Amino acid sequence: MAGGLGTRFWPVSRDSKPKQFLRLTKTGKSFLRLAYERISDIIPAQNTFVVSLQRYKGLVASELPELEPRNILLEPYNRNTASCIAFACNTILKRDPEAVVLVAPSDQVIGDGDLFRETVLQGLEYASWHEVLLTLGVLPRRPDPNFGYIQTDGPMTDGTPIKVKTFTEKPSKELAQVFIDSGEFLWNSGIFIWKASVICEEIQRYAPEVAAQWNGWEQFLGTPTEKEYLERIYPDMPRTSIDYAVMEKSERVMAIPAKFRWNDLGNWDSLYEYFTTGESGNAVKTEGISKAEDIEKTLVLSSVKGKLVAVKGLKDFVVIDSNDVLVICPKDEKVLKSFISELSLPEYEQFK
Repeated sequence: MAGGLGTRFWPVSRDSKPKQFLRLTKTGKSFLRLAYERISDIIPAQNTFVVSLQRYKGLVASELPELEPRNILLEPYNRNTASCIAFACNTILKRDPEAVVLVAPSDQVIGDGDLFRETVLQGLEYASWHEVLLTLGVLPRRPDPNFGYIQTDGPMTDGTPIKVKTFTEKPSKELAQVFIDSGEFLWNSGIFIWKASVICEEIQRYAPEVAAQWNGWEQFLGTPTEKEYLERIYPDMPRTSIDYAVMEKSERVMAIPAKFRWNDLGNWDSLYEYFTTGESGNAVKTEGISKAEDIEKTLVLSSVKGKLVAVKGLKDFVVIDSNDVLVICPKDEKVLKSFISELSLPEYEQFK
């Protein structure tokens, strides 16, 4: 899934080139490239699909030149993950009615590649024999309020798939601590495994308003008239996530407790944690030259090549520098989110 707009990473992420195409990782590769390489020894290239937006067709092709053009699925508008998954799984279903599908976001960083591969293969095997919706739930390391949580109904020690009881989206830090203390909760990774036929059945059952837009899709998807068909149905496509539309309602949801290292880089706070080094807890990543003195728990990020970025005397701040925008703000998530949202006003539209 690579159709997100990455608005929470503004000003580095822009509408013209959102987060998934940026080289913000430690490897210097884009999030999308890393996501592709992560599954390349599990899923062959001819069976790998990327769902993005029509205006990002060139960016996807540039990042993944080995991908067949027919495997780049392009939505005319962003309508969240329910429509994205319905599009992909209906397309896959047309090619292979027995297909088992791995669904993965393109904006995550995952360590322990061998353990990730082992977990995914276990899930693919299980889903091929069971009519379930599997989600990979990551064993939590801390009470993080930036993640969703999955409550399970059973022991999580041996990695066996277990029944899911509830989903909770981004609780308070205090409630997240209660979740962790209970031993019943996992982080919601947003990585799913299921038969294409099963998820399409569940979308029909629990999100009929989404399913209704795909009536008659069989004669259009994968044909020269696909783009015209999508442009006709997407204006009425509900904007909803697969979690809200299906996962929170279905009786078929199970989770595999995953032990691999996982980071969902969904906001500046999570990116700060990803890049943090040293006792001072600073995260400094620049494309040019950086000089940072007397700073503590601060994120300094510059995407401008050859530029000197000098910072002194800051604590719990973010310094985000791009070609045309410089943001300096306290690192508190609520303050930063509110401040950046103010920059969505018409007078700042030229910088979007």
